[in-house]
Amino acid sequence: YSSSLLVQQLNADPPGQIKENPERLTKVQLSRQRLMREVCAKYTSGTTKQTITRMHVSRIFVEDKHKLLYCEVPKAGCSNWKRVLMVLQGLASSTGEIKHDEVHYGNHLKRLDSFDQNGIIRRLKTYTKVLFLREPFERLVSAFRDKFESPNSYYHPVFGKPIISKYRSNATQYALRTGAGVTFKEFIQYLLDVHRPVGMDIHWEPVGHLCSPCLLDYDFIGKFETLEEEANFLLRSIGAPSNLTFPSFKDRNPNAERTSLDITRGYFAQLNVTERQRAYDFYYMDYLMFNYSKPFKDLY
Repeated sequence: YSSSLLVQQLNADPPGQIKENPERLTKVQLSRQRLMREVCAKYTSGTTKQTITRMHVSRIFVEDKHKLLYCEVPKAGCSNWKRVLMVLQGLASSTGEIKHDEVHYGNHLKRLDSFDQNGIIRRLKTYTKVLFLREPFERLVSAFRDKFESPNSYYHPVFGKPIISKYRSNATQYALRTGAGVTFKEFIQYLLDVHRPVGMDIHWEPVGHLCSPCLLDYDFIGKFETLEEEANFLLRSIGAPSNLTFPSFKDRNPNAERTSLDITRGYFAQLNVTERQRAYDFYYMDYLMFNYSKPFKDLY
C-alpha cells in the first residue's frame, strides 16, 4: 500500500548543478559536520571522554603520502576507494588496472590499528579523516543482494545455514546443507534477533559502529548518492595527482543493476510494518546523524 513507499530522498543534491562547485561542496561539508557533532553531543554523555582503542580504528585505512585516513563502509564505494588509495600510495599507476581480488585480498593497504598507540593518535590528530556512506536501507539491500543472491562460498555456509535453520520451519535438506536461498525476510529476522544464530558482519553493521564518528570527528563526510563528485572534490583538496579521478565502474556483479531506491522499495515490501519499523530503529542513528530522510511514510 502506498503509505509504505519509500519517500523520495531529499538528500540528493538537485540535478544540473555545476560539477565540482567548491563553494557549494564546502558548504555541504560544513552542514554535515555540524549535524554529526550536534547528534553526537545529544546522544553521547558529554562528561566522560571515551578512550580511543584499536577496535575503534580497525576499519580505517591509512595513506601516509597524502595524509589520508579512510573509514571503510562496505557497499558505499569502498572497493573503488581502495583502488584510489593504492594509486595515491604509489602501488598502482591507475585505478582501472586493479582487479577486485587484488583490492580486497592483496593486503596492500595499511590499517590504522596496525600502528602503535602514538602512531594512531598522531595520525588521527594530523591527517584528513574521511567517511563515505550510503542511505542505510539501500546499503542493507545492496549487501543482501551481493552476499545472498549470487553464489558465495563464505556467506552461504557461514550465514545462510544458521539463518535458514533458525527461521525457516520447513527447510529442505538441500537448503540446510548449502545455506543457499536465504530470503530477505529471513535475513531481516536474523538482523533484528537479539540472540542471532551467527554474529554481525561489516556489510550490514551500522556506520556509527564501524567508524565511531562521535569519537573520531571526521573531517569529510561523503555520500554514495553523490560519490564521484564529492570524492573528486576531496582528491583535489588533498593535493592528489590531477590525473587521478574517482572510478565510476561498478565493482562486483557489474551486470547487475545497482541497488536503487526502487529496488530497495521492492525488498522492503516483503516485510510487515513491524519489521520495517524495527529495521529503521536498528539504523536510526545513521539516519539521524547523516541526515537521511525517513524511508517510509508509516515509520515513526
